[in-house]
Parts: sequence; structure tokens; C-alpha cells
Amino acid sequence: MKKEDKAKVVEELTERLRSSDTLLVADYRGLTMPQVDALRSKLLDSGARFSVVKNTLGRRAAEAAGAEALLTLLEGPTAIAFLEADGDMVAAAKALADVARDSKILAIRGGVLQGRSMSADEVETLAKLPPVDVLRGQVLGAIIAPLTALLGLVSAPLQNLVGLIDARIEQLGGEEAPAVAEEEPAPEAPVVEDAVQEEATADEAPEPTAETTEESEAE
Repeated sequence: MKKEDKAKVVEELTERLRSSDTLLVADYRGLTMPQVDALRSKLLDSGARFSVVKNTLGRRAAEAAGAEALLTLLEGPTAIAFLEADGDMVAAAKALADVARDSKILAIRGGVLQGRSMSADEVETLAKLPPVDVLRGQVLGAIIAPLTALLGLVSAPLQNLVGLIDARIEQLGGEEAPAVAEEEPAPEAPVVEDAVQEEATADEAPEPTAETTEESEAE
């Protein structure tokens, strides 16, 4: 490889290292080209680009990008999976772990996660996690569940209060008609009529005559 070509490769690797927060490193020695191509396709599906890297050029790029955590992983034939910004690191780790398990050839060395180095065992553990969408749902559920319980505690007394108020309104509405009926005075027309009749009877009584008066005085 010419010097100009090496410089170009180092520049490209440096840019990838700077733009990728997550790297997965493996020893691909012994894999056939069809196996490498199949692995590259699986990694692309998970949002990772798989590249075979010469260690000398890889070290130069890591030093230029400030990715010191990668330096210890550049031993022997090296292939690096560069995770894109929207990539799924769990799916990428699973793709590598599946090929390592099925081929018995690929060896996972480790990786770099947000500047921190990961061991091969940590990458294997990462591969066993649920997919990112499921993890997001689990985290969201863990956050929402306490909030839902708190909302229930807060809203339950309010609902009970509203229910009591509605019941009291219905009760007052049912008692309103009898109260109005009780307030209406009972008619006293018969009493008035009796008084009128008595006055009429008194008016109709005959006035005492002179004879009647004389008789009364003689007695």
C-alpha cells in the first residue's frame, strides 16, 4: 500500500472513531470471505459497519482520534464494527456473538462504549440483553408505573369527594318538594264561612216588638 493510500485510510479510520461512540472488536482469522460478507450484512442491519483494519494503521487512527481505549484491543488480525449514531448496539453484539458461537472461529476481543473499554465477556452479556425497543419499553414502564400509582392516590380522594357532593345534591333535590309543600298554609275558608253564616243568622233574627217588651216588664 502506498504512503498516500495509508494516509487516506488513517484519515477515514480517524473520522469513524470520532463519530462512533460504540465499537466492537473481533479476531476474524479463519473466517472465509462468504462468512465475512454474511457477518457484514448482519451488522449493517443493526446499524454497524464492519471493517478489517491493519493494526499499525488502526493505532495511528486511534491515537489521532483520542481513542486510547481501543489501543489494547489491536492485537492480531482485527475487524471492527463501527456503530452508527442510530445503530442498535445490542443487535450488533448479538450478530457477532451468533457468528462466534456458530463458526467456532470468530473470537470477540471486546469493545469501546462511550470511551470506556469493554471486555469480551461484557460484549457477550450485551448480546444477551433484549432488543433496544424492548428495553425502552421496560424502562418506560418502570417510570410510568409509580406515576400511575401516585396519580391513583391523588385522584381517588377527589373522586370520592365529587361522588359525595353529587349524592348530597340529589338528596337535597328530593327533599325540596316536601319542604315547599309544608311551607304552604292550610286553607281556612271553612272557618270564615262559619263566621259569615253566624252573622247572617243574627241579622235574620226578628227584632223585639213593643208587646213583647211590655209582657216582659209585666212578668
